[in-house]
Amino acid sequence: MNLAINGNTYHVDMEGEGYPLVLLHGFTGDSKTWNPFFKEWGKNRQVIAIDILGHGQSDSPKDFKRYEILSVARDMKQILELLKIEKTDILGYSMGGRLALSFAIQYPLFVRKLVLESSSPGLITEQERANRRMQDRKLCDLIQKNGIEKFVEYWENIPLFASQKGLPIHKQEEIREQRLQNSIIGLCNSLIGMGTGAQSSWWSHLHKLEADTLLVTGGLDPKFCSIAEEMVKEIKNVEWIKVDGCGHAIHVEEPEKFGIIVGRFLKNF
Repeated sequence: MNLAINGNTYHVDMEGEGYPLVLLHGFTGDSKTWNPFFKEWGKNRQVIAIDILGHGQSDSPKDFKRYEILSVARDMKQILELLKIEKTDILGYSMGGRLALSFAIQYPLFVRKLVLESSSPGLITEQERANRRMQDRKLCDLIQKNGIEKFVEYWENIPLFASQKGLPIHKQEEIREQRLQNSIIGLCNSLIGMGTGAQSSWWSHLHKLEADTLLVTGGLDPKFCSIAEEMVKEIKNVEWIKVDGCGHAIHVEEPEKFGIIVGRFLKNF
Protein backbone atom coordinates (compact mmCIF):
# COMPACT_ATOMS: atom_id res chain seq x y z
CA MET A 1 0.00 0.00 0.00
CA ASN A 2 1.08 3.61 -0.55
CA LEU A 3 0.51 6.37 2.01
CA ALA A 4 0.72 10.14 1.46
CA ILE A 5 2.90 11.48 4.26
CA ASN A 6 3.93 15.12 4.59
CA GLY A 7 4.00 15.70 0.84
CA ASN A 8 5.64 12.41 -0.13
CA THR A 9 4.47 8.86 -0.81
CA TYR A 10 5.68 5.99 1.36
CA HIS A 11 5.31 2.36 0.34
CA VAL A 12 4.31 0.02 3.18
CA ASP A 13 3.93 -3.78 3.09
CA MET A 14 1.76 -5.38 5.77
CA GLU A 15 0.93 -8.94 6.75
CA GLY A 16 -0.76 -10.72 9.63
CA GLU A 17 -2.84 -9.59 12.57
CA GLY A 18 -2.02 -8.89 16.19
CA TYR A 19 0.49 -6.73 17.99
CA PRO A 20 2.38 -4.61 15.42
CA LEU A 21 6.04 -4.93 14.46
CA VAL A 22 7.58 -2.21 12.27
CA LEU A 23 10.56 -3.26 10.13
CA LEU A 24 13.16 -0.77 8.82
CA HIS A 25 15.75 -1.83 6.23
CA GLY A 26 19.30 -0.59 5.72
CA PHE A 27 20.91 1.74 3.15
CA THR A 28 20.33 0.49 -0.45
CA GLY A 29 17.66 -1.94 0.84
CA ASP A 30 13.88 -1.93 0.79
CA SER A 31 10.93 -3.64 2.47
CA LYS A 32 11.58 -6.89 0.55
CA THR A 33 14.60 -7.35 2.86
CA TRP A 34 12.15 -8.78 5.38
CA ASN A 35 10.18 -11.12 3.06
CA PRO A 36 11.80 -14.30 4.48
CA PHE A 37 10.38 -13.44 7.91
CA PHE A 38 6.87 -12.30 6.97
CA LYS A 39 5.21 -15.71 7.14
CA GLU A 40 6.63 -16.72 10.52
CA TRP A 41 6.40 -13.35 12.25
CA GLY A 42 2.99 -12.67 10.71
CA LYS A 43 1.43 -15.72 12.37
CA ASN A 44 0.60 -13.86 15.57
CA ARG A 45 1.38 -10.21 14.88
CA GLN A 46 0.89 -7.46 12.32
CA VAL A 47 4.15 -7.04 10.38
CA ILE A 48 4.68 -3.61 8.82
CA ALA A 49 7.69 -3.14 6.51
CA ILE A 50 8.34 0.43 5.36
CA ASP A 51 10.37 1.55 2.35
CA ILE A 52 12.41 4.37 3.91
CA LEU A 53 12.38 7.64 1.97
CA GLY A 54 14.67 7.42 -1.07
CA HIS A 55 14.42 3.62 -1.24
CA GLY A 56 12.20 1.00 -2.84
CA GLN A 57 8.81 2.26 -3.97
CA SER A 58 8.77 5.28 -1.65
CA ASP A 59 9.43 8.73 -3.10
CA SER A 60 12.92 10.16 -3.62
CA PRO A 61 12.48 13.92 -3.15
CA LYS A 62 15.14 16.28 -4.50
CA ASP A 63 15.55 18.25 -1.25
CA PHE A 64 18.15 16.42 0.88
CA LYS A 65 16.81 18.13 4.02
CA ARG A 66 13.64 16.08 3.63
CA TYR A 67 15.76 13.00 4.43
CA GLU A 68 17.01 14.26 7.80
CA ILE A 69 16.52 11.52 10.34
CA LEU A 70 14.19 13.53 12.59
CA SER A 71 12.09 14.47 9.58
CA VAL A 72 11.76 10.82 8.58
CA ALA A 73 11.02 9.90 12.21
CA ARG A 74 8.12 12.37 12.08
CA ASP A 75 6.92 10.63 8.92
CA MET A 76 7.01 7.32 10.78
CA LYS A 77 4.86 8.78 13.53
CA GLN A 78 2.29 9.91 10.96
CA ILE A 79 2.34 6.49 9.29
CA LEU A 80 1.54 4.86 12.64
CA GLU A 81 -1.20 7.38 13.32
CA LEU A 82 -2.77 6.75 9.89
CA LEU A 83 -2.67 3.01 10.62
CA LYS A 84 -4.24 3.73 14.05
CA ILE A 85 -1.27 2.19 15.89
CA GLU A 86 -0.71 3.64 19.35
CA LYS A 87 2.21 1.42 20.38
CA THR A 88 4.48 -0.95 18.46
CA ASP A 89 7.64 -3.01 18.45
CA ILE A 90 10.31 -1.78 16.01
CA LEU A 91 13.20 -3.62 14.35
CA GLY A 92 15.80 -1.67 12.42
CA TYR A 93 18.92 -2.78 10.56
CA SER A 94 21.98 -0.48 10.17
CA MET A 95 20.59 2.81 8.76
CA GLY A 96 17.11 1.56 9.66
CA GLY A 97 18.40 0.89 13.17
CA ARG A 98 19.56 4.48 13.52
CA LEU A 99 16.10 5.58 12.39
CA ALA A 100 14.43 3.16 14.82
CA LEU A 101 16.55 4.45 17.70
CA SER A 102 15.86 8.06 16.73
CA PHE A 103 12.13 7.33 16.70
CA ALA A 104 12.25 5.58 20.07
CA ILE A 105 14.06 8.53 21.64
CA GLN A 106 11.79 11.15 20.08
CA TYR A 107 8.49 9.29 20.56
CA PRO A 108 9.00 6.88 23.48
CA LEU A 109 5.28 6.36 24.10
CA PHE A 110 4.96 4.67 20.70
CA VAL A 111 7.59 1.98 21.33
CA ARG A 112 7.25 -1.15 23.47
CA LYS A 113 10.26 -3.21 22.27
CA LEU A 114 13.21 -2.14 20.16
CA VAL A 115 15.49 -4.43 18.13
CA LEU A 116 18.66 -2.86 16.73
CA GLU A 117 20.63 -4.98 14.29
CA SER A 118 24.18 -3.74 13.61
CA SER A 119 23.17 -0.21 14.60
CA SER A 120 24.82 2.85 16.09
CA PRO A 121 23.67 5.87 18.11
CA GLY A 122 25.82 8.00 15.81
CA LEU A 123 29.25 9.61 16.06
CA ILE A 124 30.12 11.38 19.30
CA THR A 125 32.23 14.35 18.20
CA GLU A 126 31.56 17.01 15.59
CA GLN A 127 34.94 16.30 14.01
CA GLU A 128 33.98 12.65 13.50
CA ARG A 129 30.68 13.73 11.97
CA ALA A 130 32.40 16.24 9.69
CA ASN A 131 34.82 13.57 8.47
CA ARG A 132 31.95 11.19 7.80
CA ARG A 133 29.98 13.87 5.92
CA MET A 134 33.02 14.33 3.69
CA GLN A 135 33.19 10.58 3.02
CA ASP A 136 29.48 10.43 2.25
CA ARG A 137 29.77 13.38 -0.12
CA LYS A 138 32.50 11.47 -2.00
CA LEU A 139 30.21 8.43 -2.20
CA CYS A 140 27.45 10.66 -3.53
CA ASP A 141 29.81 12.01 -6.19
CA LEU A 142 30.71 8.42 -7.11
CA ILE A 143 27.05 7.53 -7.61
CA GLN A 144 26.37 10.62 -9.70
CA LYS A 145 29.48 10.21 -11.83
CA ASN A 146 29.41 6.45 -12.46
CA GLY A 147 25.76 5.50 -12.04
CA ILE A 148 23.96 2.88 -9.95
CA GLU A 149 25.62 -0.20 -11.45
CA LYS A 150 29.17 0.93 -10.70
CA PHE A 151 28.15 2.08 -7.23
CA VAL A 152 26.49 -1.24 -6.37
CA GLU A 153 29.61 -3.06 -7.59
CA TYR A 154 31.69 -0.88 -5.27
CA TRP A 155 29.25 -1.16 -2.34
CA GLU A 156 28.99 -4.94 -2.35
CA ASN A 157 32.79 -5.17 -2.18
CA ILE A 158 33.42 -2.95 0.83
CA PRO A 159 34.93 -4.75 3.88
CA LEU A 160 31.67 -4.41 5.84
CA PHE A 161 30.03 -6.97 3.53
CA ALA A 162 33.02 -9.28 2.97
CA SER A 163 31.34 -12.14 4.84
CA GLN A 164 28.46 -12.11 2.33
CA LYS A 165 30.83 -13.54 -0.29
CA GLY A 166 30.12 -16.89 1.36
CA LEU A 167 26.41 -16.71 0.52
CA PRO A 168 25.06 -18.84 -2.36
CA ILE A 169 25.53 -17.13 -5.72
CA HIS A 170 21.77 -16.87 -6.30
CA LYS A 171 21.40 -15.02 -2.99
CA GLN A 172 24.22 -12.59 -3.85
CA GLU A 173 22.57 -11.93 -7.22
CA GLU A 174 19.20 -11.37 -5.54
CA ILE A 175 20.74 -8.75 -3.23
CA ARG A 176 22.50 -7.08 -6.17
CA GLU A 177 19.30 -6.91 -8.24
CA GLN A 178 17.41 -5.32 -5.36
CA ARG A 179 20.15 -2.70 -4.86
CA LEU A 180 20.11 -1.87 -8.58
CA GLN A 181 16.45 -0.82 -8.29
CA ASN A 182 17.44 2.25 -6.27
CA SER A 183 17.61 5.75 -7.74
CA ILE A 184 20.61 8.07 -7.86
CA ILE A 185 18.65 10.88 -6.17
CA GLY A 186 17.34 8.61 -3.41
CA LEU A 187 20.74 7.14 -2.51
CA CYS A 188 22.63 10.44 -2.70
CA ASN A 189 20.13 12.32 -0.59
CA SER A 190 19.95 9.47 1.92
CA LEU A 191 23.73 9.72 2.36
CA ILE A 192 23.68 13.50 2.72
CA GLY A 193 20.49 13.86 4.75
CA MET A 194 20.36 10.67 6.83
CA GLY A 195 23.99 9.54 6.89
CA THR A 196 25.84 8.94 10.14
CA GLY A 197 27.67 12.24 9.68
CA ALA A 198 24.42 14.18 9.30
CA GLN A 199 22.79 12.63 12.36
CA SER A 200 23.27 14.09 15.83
CA SER A 201 24.73 11.74 18.43
CA TRP A 202 22.26 9.83 20.62
CA TRP A 203 24.89 8.47 23.03
CA SER A 204 23.93 10.86 25.82
CA HIS A 205 20.23 9.93 25.38
CA LEU A 206 20.54 6.14 25.61
CA HIS A 207 19.87 6.11 29.34
CA LYS A 208 16.44 7.63 28.65
CA LEU A 209 15.25 4.65 26.60
CA GLU A 210 12.22 3.04 28.24
CA ALA A 211 11.66 0.32 25.65
CA ASP A 212 13.05 -3.16 26.22
CA THR A 213 15.97 -3.24 23.78
CA LEU A 214 17.76 -6.04 21.95
CA LEU A 215 21.10 -5.46 20.22
CA VAL A 216 22.15 -8.02 17.61
CA THR A 217 25.58 -8.02 15.98
CA GLY A 218 27.62 -10.45 13.92
CA GLY A 219 30.81 -11.91 15.37
CA LEU A 220 32.66 -11.05 12.14
CA ASP A 221 31.70 -7.37 12.45
CA PRO A 222 34.12 -6.08 15.13
CA LYS A 223 33.21 -2.40 14.68
CA PHE A 224 29.55 -2.90 15.52
CA CYS A 225 30.31 -5.44 18.23
CA SER A 226 32.44 -2.75 19.87
CA ILE A 227 29.62 -0.21 19.51
CA ALA A 228 27.12 -2.66 21.06
CA GLU A 229 29.51 -3.33 23.93
CA GLU A 230 29.44 0.37 24.79
CA MET A 231 25.69 0.72 24.24
CA VAL A 232 24.82 -1.98 26.78
CA LYS A 233 26.53 0.15 29.43
CA GLU A 234 24.08 3.00 28.80
CA ILE A 235 20.69 1.36 28.16
CA LYS A 236 18.60 0.27 31.16
CA ASN A 237 16.63 -2.67 29.81
CA VAL A 238 18.95 -4.20 27.26
CA GLU A 239 20.13 -7.56 25.95
CA TRP A 240 22.99 -8.05 23.47
CA ILE A 241 23.38 -11.15 21.33
CA LYS A 242 26.45 -11.69 19.17
CA VAL A 243 25.93 -14.23 16.39
CA ASP A 244 29.15 -16.03 15.57
CA GLY A 245 30.19 -16.71 12.00
CA CYS A 246 28.43 -13.84 10.28
CA GLY A 247 29.02 -10.16 9.59
CA HIS A 248 26.98 -6.97 9.41
CA ALA A 249 23.70 -8.33 7.98
CA ILE A 250 22.76 -11.16 10.31
CA HIS A 251 19.24 -11.37 8.87
CA VAL A 252 20.77 -12.12 5.45
CA GLU A 253 23.62 -14.42 6.45
CA GLU A 254 21.86 -16.38 9.21
CA PRO A 255 18.13 -15.79 8.66
CA GLU A 256 16.98 -18.82 10.67
CA LYS A 257 19.04 -17.88 13.72
CA PHE A 258 18.01 -14.24 13.39
CA GLY A 259 14.33 -15.13 13.17
CA ILE A 260 14.55 -17.28 16.31
CA ILE A 261 16.45 -14.59 18.26
CA VAL A 262 13.98 -11.84 17.35
CA GLY A 263 10.93 -14.05 17.83
CA ARG A 264 12.04 -15.10 21.31
CA PHE A 265 12.75 -11.51 22.36
CA LEU A 266 9.41 -10.21 21.15
CA LYS A 267 7.49 -12.99 22.96
CA ASN A 268 9.08 -12.11 26.32
CA PHE A 269 6.98 -9.46 28.05
